[in-house]
Amino acid sequence: MQLPARPIPALVAGFLMAVGMSAAHAASSVLIWPIDPVLESDQSASALWLENRGDETANLQVRVFAWSQGAFDDQYQNQRDVVGSPPVARIEPGQKQLIRLTRTKAVADGQEQAYRIIIDEIPAPLPATAAGAGKTDAAIRFQMRYSVPLFSYGAGLWGKQDATLKRDPAGIGQPQLSARKITVAGKPFIEVRNRGAVHARLTEASLTQGAQSQPLVEGLMGYVLPGATMRWPAPTAWGQTLRARVNGQTQFQDIPLTQ
Repeated sequence: MQLPARPIPALVAGFLMAVGMSAAHAASSVLIWPIDPVLESDQSASALWLENRGDETANLQVRVFAWSQGAFDDQYQNQRDVVGSPPVARIEPGQKQLIRLTRTKAVADGQEQAYRIIIDEIPAPLPATAAGAGKTDAAIRFQMRYSVPLFSYGAGLWGKQDATLKRDPAGIGQPQLSARKITVAGKPFIEVRNRGAVHARLTEASLTQGAQSQPLVEGLMGYVLPGATMRWPAPTAWGQTLRARVNGQTQFQDIPLTQ
């Protein structure tokens, strides 16, 4: 299995902060790659690497949730169709750990199944003070949470092009997107619907009208899973077209906006 030459930090989805007052401590700096793992129809397993770039031991819990979208929001459910092993990793500074993502159930032919790999950092206990046992220095401890998308494919559908493998180019999945402008409680929104067989990852989105452009986001706008509709606030109701990069493509895609 080929991996990128350089690890790329995963998106930090959120963090929990323990109550404290003095210095702030980030126990480790975790790099995760690849940031877009897939399980193609001819693969029973895939690899995810975790590397500790910090100066303290990293204790990590790895869970895989089924990912769906409804009511314009992401939804997660427990599942056992894809399992991450080991589920708990202890990684010393400068070391890395392989997480094996194993599929235990096949995906229906021609379909994509979405998952989210949630990696939680388990903070180490605060050190006891020299003043006495049982007491700890006042500090803020960060519990980092990393979220990585995972897509699994059924026979006849591929998620990524790979010139080294014999795969039918016609099987590469493509999203089919439509968009509209709506107003909710007096505020403008953009809705994007995906009628395609695979997800759409929207980045660098803007509203355009003729030669003029109004940026919406500089980086990731969000995902639209197959059959789903997602909604994002817009700074203005101006514009006739939603322009965005879809699934990292070099060229921007223009999606006409309806009312």
